[in-house]
Amino acid sequence: MYKVDLKKPQHAHFIGIGGISMSGLAEILVDAGFTVSGSDMKSSPITQMLESKGVIINIGQVASNITDDIDFVVYTAAIHEDNEEYQEAVKRELPMLSRAKLLGQLMDNYKYSVAVAGTHGKTTTTSMMAHIMLTAETDPTVSIGGILDAINGNIRVGSSDYFVTEACEYTNSYHEFRPFASIILNVDNDHLDFFKNIENIAASFATYATKTVDGGILVVNGDMKYTNQIKDAVKDKNIKVVTFGKDITNDYQARNITLNELGQPTYELYIDGEYKAEVSLSVMGEHNAINSLAAIAASLYIGIDMEHILEGLKKCHSAERRFEYKGMTESGAYIYDDYAHHPTEIAASMKVARSVVKNELWIAFQPHTYSRTKAHLTDFAKALSPADHVLLADIYAAREVDDGSVSSKDLENEIKKLGTDVTYLGDFESIKNYLKNNLNNNDMLITMGAGNIDSICDSLLKK
Repeated sequence: MYKVDLKKPQHAHFIGIGGISMSGLAEILVDAGFTVSGSDMKSSPITQMLESKGVIINIGQVASNITDDIDFVVYTAAIHEDNEEYQEAVKRELPMLSRAKLLGQLMDNYKYSVAVAGTHGKTTTTSMMAHIMLTAETDPTVSIGGILDAINGNIRVGSSDYFVTEACEYTNSYHEFRPFASIILNVDNDHLDFFKNIENIAASFATYATKTVDGGILVVNGDMKYTNQIKDAVKDKNIKVVTFGKDITNDYQARNITLNELGQPTYELYIDGEYKAEVSLSVMGEHNAINSLAAIAASLYIGIDMEHILEGLKKCHSAERRFEYKGMTESGAYIYDDYAHHPTEIAASMKVARSVVKNELWIAFQPHTYSRTKAHLTDFAKALSPADHVLLADIYAAREVDDGSVSSKDLENEIKKLGTDVTYLGDFESIKNYLKNNLNNNDMLITMGAGNIDSICDSLLKK
């Protein structure tokens, strides 16, 4: 297999360079002295930023973008074999790497590489790790699936042995990684268009655990059904295994979790049954208290002291689109935006929102992909039902094609059965107008979903 050597710069071409992860990898190569070009279907702030760094950007994906001076090609999982650039690269017999393969190879250049996996919570927990590493002045390289203010974007290129990244399970892409510290936050039903069932998902996470390097650490949620299956997968390997969670049997445990008026948790940290410290977070929700245990365990194992860990966790605010406060409307309503797009994530966000809302709770929800909406239709309804009012946009297709088997109207009908006020409006303009006419003082609105529902926020804010 083709191996990228960071000490020997070449010309890399990225098909789909505008993606949050692809752009980050492109930046790492630019910093290492590589010539980088790439294509995307439309211009964006990300492609414009890359151009400012000297990256050659092509809008539109055509065969002529594959030029004679390209040494290897990187492509995203969304690129299919009928893509013109992909076909031209194959025709020229150029080395081709998936995004995950390149990220895995780059990870090999760092002694203390940390990969954060899990169906939910990857971006926020990676943000925690990044803040801890920065507070400890380790000069880390960070690759994250969201915009983090502390690094002014989604990528930070450091010059040390410390590296932290998200590890996405979709299409088993994280099986390309060989981290020193592997984190598994949770295992839940998602991406069923690929995995088909929860058993396949659990088996995938178990395989990911085995990729941890010799002498490394596996940090796994001890409160879930699949913990033993994952631990068994590495029992014959030289890998330290630690568990975290609320249960007293875990190696790292959070006791007496409380939330302040902003929904931010404080808890007592116990390690191996012994009290170690009081931990206070600036992110919201009890679920993030549990996730922070994983960050603490991994950080201690890679040599960061507790003082810097506690300070880094306190400094960590959510990445962009993770229960992000956007501002206030003229009517005095508070607006938040949240990336939650799975029933479990929605339920966690709703629990936080209900604990801090001062008046009525509004959710403007955009379902993400037809397959996910269809597979979890009743669970979506249950997760959204604690709201006072739910407004529904059309389903965001992402990589899928509408086969007519499910729509947001179906979700509206399920929510109505539970007695929650729900209105299907479809387009964003209708949602914005409805909210402008109905939001009141001290209401809370959360725009929710992994699509582009966040685009309605600015027009609602007080000028």
